Amino acid sequence: MIRIPFNRPHIAGKELTYVARAQANGHLSGDGPFTRQCQLWLERRAGGGKALLTHSCTAALEMAAILAGVEVGDEVIMPSYTFVSTANAFVLRGAVPVFVDVRADTLNLDECKVEAAITPRTRAVVPVHYAGVSCAMDVILEIAGRHGLLVIEDAAQGIMSTHRSRPLGSLGHLGAFSFHETKNIVSGEGGALLVNDPAMAVRAEIIREKGTNRSQFFRGQVDKYTWVDVGSSFLPGELVAAYLAAQLEEAESITARRLALWDRYHDAFATLEHEGRLRRPVITEGCTHNAHMYYLLLPGLDERTAFIEHMKSLEIQCVFHYVPLHSSPRGRLVGRASGTMPVTDDVADRLVRLPLWVGLDEHQDRAIDAALQFFRTRA
Repeated sequence: MIRIPFNRPHIAGKELTYVARAQANGHLSGDGPFTRQCQLWLERRAGGGKALLTHSCTAALEMAAILAGVEVGDEVIMPSYTFVSTANAFVLRGAVPVFVDVRADTLNLDECKVEAAITPRTRAVVPVHYAGVSCAMDVILEIAGRHGLLVIEDAAQGIMSTHRSRPLGSLGHLGAFSFHETKNIVSGEGGALLVNDPAMAVRAEIIREKGTNRSQFFRGQVDKYTWVDVGSSFLPGELVAAYLAAQLEEAESITARRLALWDRYHDAFATLEHEGRLRRPVITEGCTHNAHMYYLLLPGLDERTAFIEHMKSLEIQCVFHYVPLHSSPRGRLVGRASGTMPVTDDVADRLVRLPLWVGLDEHQDRAIDAALQFFRTRA
């Protein structure tokens, strides 16, 4: 029996050709021709802003924290149901992550609880677009604007998704993307920061180049480059960018194929949801999602554990997701929760993710049948 993994990185077709071309170009460090090609693609997709490739989404978030001027004692509002990098980026600057519960429908930051979390020390709000489904950005931006806060989108899962026809990552002051091999568009490891506030663009470039004005030097804007600000080495190598360039060229096709798989899952579990046996993902009005993942919410932890074991026995890998940050050892030490977290605590025990990757088509019926078999045996 062939094992069905949770994820399998997709090869669009020209990746190795472009990697070989980068090698032939003799430019393997950052900011070569393929880096510029990827950044231009992202800028065109976003309809503006300045895109900077990074070696990971974690790096993009760390750049965002520096750009935001986050300092010791500042507070940054974010969901607890997210990956640790969302918090780490700001904790590294000495800030306190303030965790807010998520919505029961989209599992995104509950916009109705953001304002209650704001204090005089609040510096920024970080909405995380879970599963590539947009947060309620209209409300979040309005609240942030009234309180003079920055909005930093964690769009790690959001490439090719939109909110009211605007690409995710382009709505806040800053937006961070991931191209990790578990994402829709991949380069192995990799990320990007989209700088939507023109006032931050020049400094973003400097921070990314170890705090130097090296990019200005290569454009002939200064006669030599030197250390002018804080920063680090956030650039990816050109081989990574070459691989990514091939993926971005096929982004529309990749997204369409993933959506077809997502829709097939969604149709298959409609009856079980109607019977109250599980809950399917919710896509809110005004959002076009990218089929980043397909998850189910089962009745409880015991049922989820049994489901994962059942699927594993049939060589199908299904996985749960985040352990909430507010209840993690480090989260309890350096952060605080704004209010209670009933939805976060609940979904963390019940959510299970099914395999979803380009090429799953010929195996998907088997995954669906195995899942349905589990529910039939427990009827």
